[in-house]
Amino acid sequence: MEDFHICPVTDYYKRILLPVSYSLVFLLGLGLNGALLWCVCCRTRRWSSTAIYMTNLAVADLLYVLALPPLIISNAMGDLWPFGNVICKAVRFFFFVNLHCSMMFLACVSVHRFLGVCFPIAAVRLRTKKLALFASGSVWVLATAEILPTLVFAHTGVINNMTVCFEMTDPKQFSIYFPYGLFLAIVGFLTPFLVVVSCYCSMMKVLYCRAAYGTSNPRTARMRNKSLYTLSAVCLMFVVCFVPYHITRTVYLFVRVYMPGDCHLLNVVMISYKVWKPVVSFNCCSNPLLYFWGFHWGRQKLRAWLCRRKKRVQPSVCLVDVGSTHRSGG
Repeated sequence: MEDFHICPVTDYYKRILLPVSYSLVFLLGLGLNGALLWCVCCRTRRWSSTAIYMTNLAVADLLYVLALPPLIISNAMGDLWPFGNVICKAVRFFFFVNLHCSMMFLACVSVHRFLGVCFPIAAVRLRTKKLALFASGSVWVLATAEILPTLVFAHTGVINNMTVCFEMTDPKQFSIYFPYGLFLAIVGFLTPFLVVVSCYCSMMKVLYCRAAYGTSNPRTARMRNKSLYTLSAVCLMFVVCFVPYHITRTVYLFVRVYMPGDCHLLNVVMISYKVWKPVVSFNCCSNPLLYFWGFHWGRQKLRAWLCRRKKRVQPSVCLVDVGSTHRSGG
């Protein structure tokens, strides 16, 4: 929570919006990412670079949702923080670390797919398990290093005779926090954002050109069109989930530091920022759905699991499905 001694801050909406949305994200994110991890870790015999990236992405999203329960309780209690200073720092730290890890792993996945679509020959040499492990380890190290200052800035404090856990820092330290907030916006968000958008736009351009000027049978054309729709959905999801949140957060920081006396503007940007916070959280629920339903690797895993479930009831149907899948290369 952040508050002002000068301006009255409107925050009644947070008692309903944030607890309800965070609870929904917690339940969906826990179930979907848990299922994705189970599917990858327990049902994968030969690990590929795609499986490595997806496992790390699911772990980051899962750790993100596990940081939500204390925030749900605190927001439901009107921002009262009953858990102490150490848990306050830990929750803020893990919240932001795993949010930034999620963005970086999405960037890694986009580069991985970009190489496969745009540079298929070079992809054979570059899309290796060793490189995927190195990239994944680097993401965790970089994200942790980026968010380490949060352990200093985030702490508990007393506002209006109530103990709160500051989301960013003490209001008196906002001028010190502001450069760090800009650093997170540029390095932690803008860089992965440009990577993701550039890769997916390049892939869509290549697939569109192949569809427009290449010769292919109807089945190949359908697969290519489906890939275009999937890439568009992933790119749009990334933009919707992350861009408004980081823009409103940066504007909010700017107003807090440079225009603290404009109470109306302060309330507008604060409400905008708080409204977009749940949206960025829903990204950890959308990732498993997009990769299960949208990409070949996810569909293959999901089809195999459904096949095993169906086999218990209709063995012959499962045999037909497996045969058709094998013949179609799915």
